[in-house]
Amino acid sequence: MPGERSTIRGREVGRFPGAAPPTRVELTIHKEGEKMQEEGGCRRWFRKMCPCCCKRQNSISYDVTDKLVAPEVPPGPKLEPNGEAKEKKKEKETETEMEEIKLSVCSVDLLSSRTGQNRLEHHTDLYQGDELIIRRGQTFQAELELNRPFNADKDKMHLDLITGPQPLVSKGTHVIIPLVDNLEDERWEAKIVEQNDKKIKLSINSPASAVIGLYGLTVKTSSTKDEAATIHKSDKNIVMLFNPWCEEDTVFLDDEEERKEYVLNDIGRLYYGTEKQIGARTWNYGQFHEGILEACLFILEKSDMPPSGRGDPINVVRVISAMINAQDDLGVLVGNWSGDYSDGVSPSAWSSSVEILRKYLSSRGTPVSYGQCWVFSGITTTVLRCLGIPARSVTNFQSAHDTDVSLTTDVYLDEDMEPIDYLNSDSVWNFHVWNDCWMARPDLPPGHGGWQAVDSTPQETSQGTFRCGPASVNAIRSGQVYLKHDTPFVFAEVNSDKIYWQRNLDGTFSQIHSEKKAVGHHISTKAVGSEERADITHLYKHQEDSEEERIAVENASRYGTKPNVYSAPSAEDVTVEVKMEGEGPKMGADAQLSILVKNMSSEPRKTTLHSQVAVMYYTGVLKGTLKKQQLPVELLPNEEKTIEWLLPYQEYQNQLVDQAALMLTLSGRVSETQQVLANQTTFRLRTPDLSIKPLGDAVVGKEMAAKITFTNPLPRTLKAVVFRVEGLGLQKGHEVVVGDVGGHSTVTLTEHFVPTQPGPRKLVASLDCKQLTQVHGVADIVVLE
Repeated sequence: MPGERSTIRGREVGRFPGAAPPTRVELTIHKEGEKMQEEGGCRRWFRKMCPCCCKRQNSISYDVTDKLVAPEVPPGPKLEPNGEAKEKKKEKETETEMEEIKLSVCSVDLLSSRTGQNRLEHHTDLYQGDELIIRRGQTFQAELELNRPFNADKDKMHLDLITGPQPLVSKGTHVIIPLVDNLEDERWEAKIVEQNDKKIKLSINSPASAVIGLYGLTVKTSSTKDEAATIHKSDKNIVMLFNPWCEEDTVFLDDEEERKEYVLNDIGRLYYGTEKQIGARTWNYGQFHEGILEACLFILEKSDMPPSGRGDPINVVRVISAMINAQDDLGVLVGNWSGDYSDGVSPSAWSSSVEILRKYLSSRGTPVSYGQCWVFSGITTTVLRCLGIPARSVTNFQSAHDTDVSLTTDVYLDEDMEPIDYLNSDSVWNFHVWNDCWMARPDLPPGHGGWQAVDSTPQETSQGTFRCGPASVNAIRSGQVYLKHDTPFVFAEVNSDKIYWQRNLDGTFSQIHSEKKAVGHHISTKAVGSEERADITHLYKHQEDSEEERIAVENASRYGTKPNVYSAPSAEDVTVEVKMEGEGPKMGADAQLSILVKNMSSEPRKTTLHSQVAVMYYTGVLKGTLKKQQLPVELLPNEEKTIEWLLPYQEYQNQLVDQAALMLTLSGRVSETQQVLANQTTFRLRTPDLSIKPLGDAVVGKEMAAKITFTNPLPRTLKAVVFRVEGLGLQKGHEVVVGDVGGHSTVTLTEHFVPTQPGPRKLVASLDCKQLTQVHGVADIVVLE
């Protein structure tokens, strides 16, 4: 609660490390020959009662029996009046005195080495550092050193784990772990599995519903007598994560190859462009990189979600969706679609989540500038995988943005068939990148678990906050938009129809045309275990024009703001289609497309196509019109015609924005039937890739080089060119200022670096300048030990 906070030994347990001054430990060692202070009687008594807390400074053994050795006596037993040997009596006295010593813990070893059993068994050995990082629902080991041997018959011991500023047993943020004889699943329990004199080894079990985050550990010991417990606090914390390997965890994923891809893979591919020209770039998620786990825990701490809610991945994902953008909660990344990034970094210049998350962490929560959808998605993938939730970045081409919850993409035209700009708030983005995450959905009807759509790009508010999801992909596919969270918005993105409305003379609007295949094409993600693109459109929607797909669309529309939009369809016998050759137009050259018009009737048809090409941001927002044309078309029965359409380089060279995207809009009316023809086609001008060629052998600790080559495709000078180069395990990300690059000139950059980690690595580079964006390249490098 606001204003309430409890602390333990100077550190806020469960808070992000560094939020309060760390615990300080002072150690004094006296060297041989140094004079020690005379020990008083009180200290001798205290050392006898608790030798591990008050050792002699020159002592080697901590065994209290060292102080009870009897003086030498002549050989042979000297019997006491009761007939018992003196040595036997002394042994019994020693045992009795040992039992009377109050049990306490001298030290705790969490066995947290990256190469140790805990980290390996919990699949956390890839995280940097030697903290204990474990996954819930699975046992882990710890070793305790006591001041005397543990007596199971008389001694008592339990462990306390606490997380958050106000830990409570009822909320699952204060966990009391008892000692038991046998471990059972789905419980917090500990069992002694080894005992060697004063050392014991514990096996500790956690439930698969445990709260994730940072825990502080204390051990409490006492005897059967009514005495106050002795408390020992571990100097190391424990980080608990979700567990996709545990069947009882709601994020369980039963395919090992998919777990390797969606949890353990720290490098991926992001897709962009248009549906006919799909581009790909490599992205470093870097979820195991130094400082990233700290940053993810910091994000959770900075959110308003109480620690008790962190056991539910649905809550965690929804909060992360809000916290990755800075729109209303000072989250990680500031969105910017203006084209002016002079006071930050251009969204297209990023190639990694690592630098962004580190900046956010080091600034204690100052949002980083700037991002667009693929950057928001890349960071979301990093954070979810880091916390143990299977996740992937997903790109939807021709992605609708429904602003009025109509579940249709509406285009309003006036009496002369001209767009009414102030009404056309809906848009279709060339592409939009969001995320899928994997989890069960016990809050929904059966069958809606699995992949869930989540979007961190700030578009529309959900319950007052800029966030989206998690929305069941199965629910989206079937049109069950009444299921939470934000399913209607995602449904409209992938499967809404584009409805054209014309204003009547009395000011009302009539529906004049519907386009059923306008949005949701080639939904893409990186394939499991390869660099290929996987098309997952079939997961989000049934096959276009199938009975199932139409039922889903009409079913969804009933829950929108225009439930009666689907009336009897009109006959259509003329079609308009736009085609392009090969991979499409190149940047710096004339753009040429083909318009194919077909008459499928046995009667002649005549129309005039109005063409308009506009520069467009990838979000679907138009910057301005470049060219308008009227194309008269006459068709004989069953005839088809191809019209060549050309946009010269000179007409677009100074008008392009970030993604070099254009939209060609065609509209018309067939004279004989009054059929409305409408088509919108987006395309981009392809940019060249950076060529990266490794030089020399790739060996850990040995210097090597890579040559990066780029040729300017434009007949004009590129101003203030900057290269950004990064390779996880190869070299840290940095900028190289190149300056101006003349028209059609080639620039070559040679990078020298020393690999630090063995195995397959990727060197990623991108080019950033005002005139040319989305230029990047990657080289695969296998580093030997």
